[in-house]
Amino acid sequence: MNIVERLKHKVVVSCQAMPSEPLYLEKCMVAMMKSVVKGGAGGLRVAGARDVKNAKHLFDIPVIGLTKPEIIPSNWQEIVYITPTLNDVIELVNAGADIVAFDGTMRPRPGGDTLESLIKYVKINKRASMADVSTVEEGVNAAKLGADILSTTLSGYTQFSQNRPEGPDFELLENLVKETSKPVVLEGRIWEPEEVDRAFELGAHCVVIGSAITRPQLITKRFVQRNN
Repeated sequence: MNIVERLKHKVVVSCQAMPSEPLYLEKCMVAMMKSVVKGGAGGLRVAGARDVKNAKHLFDIPVIGLTKPEIIPSNWQEIVYITPTLNDVIELVNAGADIVAFDGTMRPRPGGDTLESLIKYVKINKRASMADVSTVEEGVNAAKLGADILSTTLSGYTQFSQNRPEGPDFELLENLVKETSKPVVLEGRIWEPEEVDRAFELGAHCVVIGSAITRPQLITKRFVQRNN
């Protein structure tokens, strides 16, 4: 069974933290990964070579790797910052990522790299590619360029998708399933188990959950704000 098929109908957990956050410490992130795998995570989505290497060393489940800058720029809705360059892709491949995730929009990338060149490099190195998109058009384009998986990760996080719902973008998921033949992942703003059920009913290949499981500051904030 190939790596993409191993993710079918699985819940993947995104274990990530920014360098400014307490959980970014290596021992903390390792503990987080161990915890979610013990809870049944069928895959991990992690940022940076350090965490990719640790995940591959510790577990026999698919590992999705990506890169992010140490500080997210203020104009983050307008630029490519998830695995933006070919050098980032090379770093993740060398670290052992089974699947390389990157911004799959049609926006210009730094250094003149192209989405096509990233997908091609991943394929040459016999890994799977995951295109994070915010619109159907972006997903269709990434599929035509050869991306193995499409993900709704960037819905609501680009200048082209600012009117998306507060919750998961089920509409984008459904349309990507209809318009392409690629496995489609629902990621973004998932907080309830019922949302996972709905995603699979709409044809999601797998579901990626991050903040609701691995961001205690955001989980706490939800409860505090509800009580105010």
